[in-house]
Amino acid sequence: MRILLALPAEKSIFNYLVPVAWALRTAGHEVHVACPPRFTGAVTQAGLTAVGVGPDRDPWRLSENRPAERAALRAGVAAPYDLFDAPGTASWDYLRDGMTAAVTGWHRLTNFPMITELVGYARFWQPDLVLWEPLCYAGAIAARACGAAHGRLLFGIDVFGATRVDYLRARARQAPAEQADPLADWLGGYARKYGFENGEDLATGHFTIDQLPASLSMDTGLDTERVQFVPYGGAAVVPDWLKRPAERPRVAMTLGLTATEVFGGYNVPLSDILLGLSELDIELVATVAEDVQRTLPPMPGNVRLVPYVPWHALAPTCAAVVHHAGAATLATTARHPVPQLALHYHFDQPYLGRRLAGHGAGLEIHTGDATGENVRDAVARLLTEQSFKDRAVALRDEIFAMPTPNELVGTLEALTAKHRTR
Repeated sequence: MRILLALPAEKSIFNYLVPVAWALRTAGHEVHVACPPRFTGAVTQAGLTAVGVGPDRDPWRLSENRPAERAALRAGVAAPYDLFDAPGTASWDYLRDGMTAAVTGWHRLTNFPMITELVGYARFWQPDLVLWEPLCYAGAIAARACGAAHGRLLFGIDVFGATRVDYLRARARQAPAEQADPLADWLGGYARKYGFENGEDLATGHFTIDQLPASLSMDTGLDTERVQFVPYGGAAVVPDWLKRPAERPRVAMTLGLTATEVFGGYNVPLSDILLGLSELDIELVATVAEDVQRTLPPMPGNVRLVPYVPWHALAPTCAAVVHHAGAATLATTARHPVPQLALHYHFDQPYLGRRLAGHGAGLEIHTGDATGENVRDAVARLLTEQSFKDRAVALRDEIFAMPTPNELVGTLEALTAKHRTR
């Protein structure tokens, strides 16, 4: 088969998709990755074939001079997606107005630059299957324009699918004259332009690939295939200090790259947390951006600050970890029986933190409540209470019972045959 992946220029999102792309590639299928031209280097570094489509417009730059707008982006998911985990609680007005704003100020903005060239390439190359990340509606449009099967490949909780299902339920309860659907209207315009019928698959795909286990995920009711999350973080080298066992129980901490690369800093009392954790009889390894390290006070000898270390190499050596509840970090850790403390803040992080704690494999604290003292006490519990270790083992076993990316390939071949229209 020929398989086309469509995605924006977001490295953190792309990294989620690489193992599935390679599973398809090593099964003998041709795989091309369509993305903005400035991102082709990241694709080729992963050993995949890149296809640059559209002009290089960076949506993040639009908010550089709008501090209030950027702060709102950091604080959470834009309406109406902020209520993805509370279906049925939003008014119709809130859902309708939020979706209208999301389509006009977000989805059009990020997809429009790609659509024309992506459709042109799809019609030329004739892929059998198009996989797209949940915000890259350009992938669905291109797939339908060339008759390919297509599906969404998630990079965390299905925030957008859950909201879409909730939206359609609320819409069905309205009078016919009030049944606005700005997302379907926008996508339907491209259906008319390129000569195919509008359909709900343009919003949620013929199917969805979820890389999280049921214990951490959400059942949206959409046609979903689960697969193990296999970590990929780009080029990495295991440092010398990680080649030997720790002399004391090792605790790792990371608060993610987005906090510093996009938003310019952490939103927790970082020095207090590091000093609080140093009071425990542990070796603490914390990934902290170099510019932030220079602002910190001197740290005790059991604290190691590093700008980066491959998490999939570090997590298995740990007795506990502290992180921001990013889906990749949480899922990478969950592949090993390591208890976790989630210091969550935005997007799907609070949901994932609650699911982790509810499962029993860890604890969660909102960053607005995090202090050096309560983070220290939470980690002390993870290190000493056997139940967290036991539940971490259960979560690891649940993940390993899921299909690997290689085992998913046959399912994708069957779904392609089912949904392809040419």
